Amino acid sequence: MEIYLILKVVWWLLLGVLLMGLAVMVGMDMGVGTILRYVGRTDLERRVALNIIGPHWDGNQVWFILGGGAVFAAFPLIYATAFSGFYVVMLLLLWSMIVRPLGFEYRSKMPSARWRNVWDWSLFISGFLPMLVFGAAIGNILQGVPFHFSWNLTSYYTGSFLALFNPFAILCGVLSVALSSMMGALTVMNGAEDAMFQRARKLVMVAAAVAVVLFALGGVWVHAIDGFQLVSGPSGNLAQTPMQQTVTQASGAWFGNYSAHPALWLVPLVGFAGVIGAALAARAGRSHLGWWSGALGWIGVIGTVGAAMFPFMMPSSSEPSQSLTLWNATSSQLTLTWMVGFTVVFVPLVVWYTSWAFYVMRGKVKPEHVAADEHAY
Repeated sequence: MEIYLILKVVWWLLLGVLLMGLAVMVGMDMGVGTILRYVGRTDLERRVALNIIGPHWDGNQVWFILGGGAVFAAFPLIYATAFSGFYVVMLLLLWSMIVRPLGFEYRSKMPSARWRNVWDWSLFISGFLPMLVFGAAIGNILQGVPFHFSWNLTSYYTGSFLALFNPFAILCGVLSVALSSMMGALTVMNGAEDAMFQRARKLVMVAAAVAVVLFALGGVWVHAIDGFQLVSGPSGNLAQTPMQQTVTQASGAWFGNYSAHPALWLVPLVGFAGVIGAALAARAGRSHLGWWSGALGWIGVIGTVGAAMFPFMMPSSSEPSQSLTLWNATSSQLTLTWMVGFTVVFVPLVVWYTSWAFYVMRGKVKPEHVAADEHAY
């Protein structure tokens, strides 16, 4: 097998790992922001929730940088096409990410209840909106994005902003918010006690139930929409452009990989098992086990989409034969080789440092400690 083909598949897998890491780690923090006003009924309880993720939330943002950098370097056509087509959505996401650190840093600087209430709502919006956009983006990609290329590979987006929030995309967005809220509630369970622990425990079971229903409904819906099939094109080990292939659409086409390789059905089963396991663990009061099970659920959900779409990465609904796939959207062999080298060095460092930070900061956050610490959020 040609080394270029191997590198393309490796980077497809690595992008999946980065998306899963982003969903689990960033989604956990976003989830705490989303559920902040429910698990925290008093100002002190909300401060406890914020200080549970206080040592980690900014470090977890690294997954955004890793994901964006990986797409920019390994899949430049996807980066250029997606960022131009989803420009307004990206701005919304950017502004919400700008407001989020302000909410953490400024919320407790003044004792005014009105001041803190405003920042609580900003933390809710900056937690809810990015996860909604994350899921809605995946929903739009499954349906196909309205773009095409000119002869010189200039991309043209022909859709509208409001069309991005269609019913199926909203379903995927709400599924993402439900999974994020579940992980956030499990995180609060890990760090809180008494009433906050019990509220978070109930929320885990509700969010998990919503996620299971929406994941199942989404699978049925995907079977009904027109998926994409790669009919012909150059070999995957060759440098190529989207102008050199033939792609068709057909109802249920996204299930083609599952029909050809029945073992892939284990991936969605992992998604269901992880989410259900998280709910059962929370019910038993074993929040740490629930957190790991919930992370497995996220991995199964994202893996289900990846297994269905392979080798498509950003299909075009307006010109299906100009869809972006793993074979035609990657960088050169030299670029991918250098990136593998950097990844082998730096990703283990990120994982090691993150694990070390969580280990050092383990344990419960006591309300009396937060109230007495002038440096606490």
